[in-house]
Amino acid sequence: MNYYFLIAALLTYGIALAHSILGEWLIIIPLSRTELPKLLGRKNAMERVLRFAWHLTTVVLFGLATLVAFWSTIEADSAIAAMSEAAAATFAASAVLSLVLTRARHFSWYVFAAIAILLWLGGR
Repeated sequence: MNYYFLIAALLTYGIALAHSILGEWLIIIPLSRTELPKLLGRKNAMERVLRFAWHLTTVVLFGLATLVAFWSTIEADSAIAAMSEAAAATFAASAVLSLVLTRARHFSWYVFAAIAILLWLGGR
C-alpha cells in the first residue's frame, strides 16, 4: 500500500467535494440571483453554463482521485511514476496559481501543494 498516494487521493476527494459544495453555496447561487448576461438569447443559459463548468471541475478531480487511489493499491512502475509526476506538476501549478492569484488568501494552495508533494513522493 502506497500511503503517499492514498493520502493524496483522500485530499483530492476532499478538495473536490469542498469545491462543489462551497462553490455552489458561495458563488453559483449568489451569481444566479444577479442579472447575468443572456447566452444564445436565453436568460438562464449563462447560469447553466456556469454551473456545468463549475461542477465539471469536481468530476475531473473525483476521477483523478480515484485513479490515484488505485495507484495506492498496486506496485509502482515507471509508467505510474511518470503519471504521478505529471499529476504532481499539475497540482503544483494549481498551488502556485492559487497562491499568486489570491495573494495567499485562499487556503486551497496549501492542499494543492500537499497533494503535489505526496504524488511526487508516491512515485519515487
